[in-house]
Formats: sequence, C-alpha cells, structure tokens
Amino acid sequence: MFKDNKRVIATDTLIGQGTLTEGKMICDASLRIEGEYRGDIECKGNVIIGECGIARSNIAAQDVTVAGKVIGDITTKGRLIITSSGQVEGSLYANILIVQDGGIINGNCQMELPKDAKGKGATDADSAHAVSGKEHGGKEGKEKSRQAG
Repeated sequence: MFKDNKRVIATDTLIGQGTLTEGKMICDASLRIEGEYRGDIECKGNVIIGECGIARSNIAAQDVTVAGKVIGDITTKGRLIITSSGQVEGSLYANILIVQDGGIINGNCQMELPKDAKGKGATDADSAHAVSGKEHGGKEGKEKSRQAG
C-alpha cells in the first residue's frame, strides 16, 4: 500500500534575524544566516551570511558568500564571495576568491587551483622559456616590442 522508498530531500536551513544559535552544525543542503551563529559549520551545500548575519564560526562548505560578518576560518571547495558589506576576520582557503569594493578581510588567504585544473595550464618549462625569451631580449623580442608600440 505504501512504498518503502523513502527519499531524503535536503531542505535549506535559515537562521533568521533576531535568532542566536550555538553548537556545531552539519548540513547537507544550503544554509543562510541572518541572525547570529556561534559554533563550527560543515555544509555540503552553500553557506550565505546575510547583511545582518554574524557567524563566530569556522565554516567549511562548497561555496560561501559573506555579506555580514564572519569571525573564524572559512574553507571552500569552490568560490568565496565577500560582498561590499562583508567582513571576515580569519584565515581563508578557497579555489576562487571574489572581494567586492568595500569588502574587508583581516587574516590570511590561501588559494589553490582545483585538482582537475592543474594539468590544463602551461608547464613550468614552457613558462620558464617564455620568461627567459623576454629577459634575454633577442632580435625577435625587440622586433615585437617595436611593433607593439
């Protein structure tokens, strides 16, 4: 009569303005904080700290957007966006970092290419050859510089 298939549907989580929450949060879906949260956050989805939001947290998520304030470290597998009203005090670890005019970072930042993108760029030998060609200033380099301007 009833199906035994129970699908788990991930629901986004909202911590509303005027709410103070403490503890460790582990979530499969996205999380939006408009109130205040204290404790570590592990999220398989995205985390958004709204303009009124304050997170005193170490955050690990796919993508993170900060429009409010974060006091703690942020680790993303993807993109970290700090909007013009966003403030971060802590270390940042991201593949992509976007800071809009007015965004504030007080801390360290470490960026690495995604694992699949490392092999797509030029090799170290190719880069060294391109740089050394410019430094030695051979006839070819001078000809191109004259043509360019």
